[in-house]
Amino acid sequence: MFAGKHVNVTAVRRKNEDIVYYEVPRTSKPWVQALKKIPFVRGVVGIVESSAKGSQHLNFSMEAYAEDEMDDMSEEEREKAKKKESGFSLSMIVSVAVAGVLSFIAGKLLFTAAPAAVEELLFGKMFQSQIGHNLLEGLIKFMMLLAYLYFISLTPIIRRLFQYHGAEHKVISAYEAGEELTVGNVQKYSRLHYRCGSSFIVFTVIVGVFVYSLPFFDWQTIWDRIWIRIALLPVVLGLSYEVLRFTNSLRDMPVLRYLGYPGLWLQLLTTKEPTDDQVAVSIASFNRMLELDNEIAKP
Repeated sequence: MFAGKHVNVTAVRRKNEDIVYYEVPRTSKPWVQALKKIPFVRGVVGIVESSAKGSQHLNFSMEAYAEDEMDDMSEEEREKAKKKESGFSLSMIVSVAVAGVLSFIAGKLLFTAAPAAVEELLFGKMFQSQIGHNLLEGLIKFMMLLAYLYFISLTPIIRRLFQYHGAEHKVISAYEAGEELTVGNVQKYSRLHYRCGSSFIVFTVIVGVFVYSLPFFDWQTIWDRIWIRIALLPVVLGLSYEVLRFTNSLRDMPVLRYLGYPGLWLQLLTTKEPTDDQVAVSIASFNRMLELDNEIAKP
């Protein structure tokens, strides 16, 4: 999937080798656009919006896969699948954006509350200072995150998803370098990219340690500690987004560009080397996005 100035495009290769596209204009309600201009608020709004739209695009690819599977069914099996889908498809389409947002929130709550609880149970008596506990909590959170990404990357479907993630980065890097977008040219570039959202994940851990260590967020019990973390989650997300924007603005400066390296290192887990076929699909998606963007931009 690629996001342009005016349209988001996802490309999927069908079993018959045809490439189909899911094209969605980038439109938001005026009040959403207004919120996205406010520092520290725009990050939370953008994340929720991206989760909803990303789920819709992922759903499109899943439906294309399901249609290919139906082509291999017998007529009787196909009719049964269609009947089952007829009562389910509409509700799935209506709710997929909500489900994407809720799954994101649930994941953030889990990775916010669990590390605090684990640290409190294992090291609750080790330090008098809460700063030491916050640092340990951040370390536990980061280790849980790495373990989660590693183990899900071992499953075939997630590994394939991460390969396409790497293909997207290669295409963008080749385009930014002024290369002709051919499979051979694109494959020469790294699967890591400085502006990837993976950096945001790292910054939420780091920023969280600083925010939780502020003197007016002291806790007395483990439940106080967990609820403070949950209540401050929008603050941490908003600050992390601003830090990400700041580090992106420094990526061309010789020394300061290293601030973004933790995100690049995390991409060693969230991306995999793509195949030529996957790169070809990514190129098709990117070219289609450029084509539509240019058409919409014409007066």
